[in-house]
Amino acid sequence: MFLRLTLLAVYLVCLSSWSEDDPKTNKHKKNVLLLAVDDLNDWTGFLNKHPQAITPHMDSLAERGTSFTNAHCQAPICGPSRASLFTGLYPHQTGIYGQYRMKEYDQYMKGKKEIVHLPHWFKNSGYRTIAVGKIMHGSAASYFDTDHGRFEGFGPKPKKRFAYDPSWFPEKFGGTQTDWGAYPDMDSKMPDYKIANVAISELSQPHEEPFFLAVGFMRPHVPWYVPQKWLEKFPVDSIQLPPWKEDDLDDVPDAGISVNLTPQMPTTKWAQSTKQWSHAIRAYLASVNFVDHQIGRVIKALKASQYADNTIIVLFSDHGYHMGEKNRFSKHTLWDRSTRVPLIISGPGLPHNQQCHRAVELIDIYPTLLDLCQLQPNETNQGQSLIPLLNTPDSHWPFTALTAYGRGNYSVKNDRFRLTRYFDGSMELYDHQNDPNEWNNLAGISQYKEIIDDLISSIPKQDARWATPSDHNVNEHFLKYQRSEGVR
Repeated sequence: MFLRLTLLAVYLVCLSSWSEDDPKTNKHKKNVLLLAVDDLNDWTGFLNKHPQAITPHMDSLAERGTSFTNAHCQAPICGPSRASLFTGLYPHQTGIYGQYRMKEYDQYMKGKKEIVHLPHWFKNSGYRTIAVGKIMHGSAASYFDTDHGRFEGFGPKPKKRFAYDPSWFPEKFGGTQTDWGAYPDMDSKMPDYKIANVAISELSQPHEEPFFLAVGFMRPHVPWYVPQKWLEKFPVDSIQLPPWKEDDLDDVPDAGISVNLTPQMPTTKWAQSTKQWSHAIRAYLASVNFVDHQIGRVIKALKASQYADNTIIVLFSDHGYHMGEKNRFSKHTLWDRSTRVPLIISGPGLPHNQQCHRAVELIDIYPTLLDLCQLQPNETNQGQSLIPLLNTPDSHWPFTALTAYGRGNYSVKNDRFRLTRYFDGSMELYDHQNDPNEWNNLAGISQYKEIIDDLISSIPKQDARWATPSDHNVNEHFLKYQRSEGVR
């Protein structure tokens, strides 16, 4: 409480010297470049979670700022994760737990006047807000002054799939764009190349107002299609596979199996039997390398612009991704591979080349940006400003990271342990110090009761009802599948 009051006093002092109504002062405000990467796990050079990852531009950005090695999303799928980040509210507060249609989301938010999305807060503070690529789960036009769109989405795509066909799996459980291979023949046909071009154009133009520029890259979201030259950097015969334990799921409760089930996605056993595992990882690493190059193009344009010394850069991914761990190639889980995300904050006057290992959340981006830009705080924000950790990365941090997947399913992460509690009360507990792969569920061992009780206190006692009709009801959907198909 003392820290919050102290920060509020600082805010008021800072705000007293700024006049949002005076255009002469607006030009002195810091600009924001928000770089979102879709489905990027921690396979980057600066996080060192895969030895063959090639990400020189993200690594360089990390060297010029602070990277958070223990950052987590608020939902392990695109829609609710982005909704949480941009509203500053947890899924259990908004009721946005699953994927939704953007029209439903817009309609729902019209009835929630108390919710001010992050770009709206900047707009109300005298900023011009600009979006290009995948920022919201659908169109960002209702939330930004200018939305340049997403081009071909996750395309272009070949007429026939290369490696994986979802029609092999029950249609009633949805399809997937999952596939991999060399396509198209040149970078200029890729949406991310065009998205970078728009961002570069915006950075090269004069802006009378300070800007909030959000750039959302598609790769490495499936399909993992990139031109051949990117695949050639990763010879398939030398690809290193991630850790794998065949009986990994034997100590996971039934609810954990059902909630985390993705029957339309490839399994590791399928990839092993078809000898596609190395090919899939190769394509994922190539997709990461490709998007890193596009990020580099944007950062190079910023460095060459008049905004180089007055722009805060935040890079993040909306959630992680399993690449064979726990018998899956997907997000959609409350395990570490789905919840952990890259997060870098860099900017004028901020410390360089440091890492923070405290548990932080994507929901913290909202209050942190307001803090860094000396804007009035939004009192509804449920995240924490990361300014104390930017100043002193190893300082005391009493907060945990909370992730929800479907109503009533929560995972809590602190500096060492992860606790997951499902809708039926069953649990998983993992000690990341001794078990970083989450292979040994400790929830049933009495000596960990105190740790479990402490982490449970971070799980909400009440959660909002599903907000939109097309939200994916994870609990009921997969329990029915488990009962009917006998899946364990």
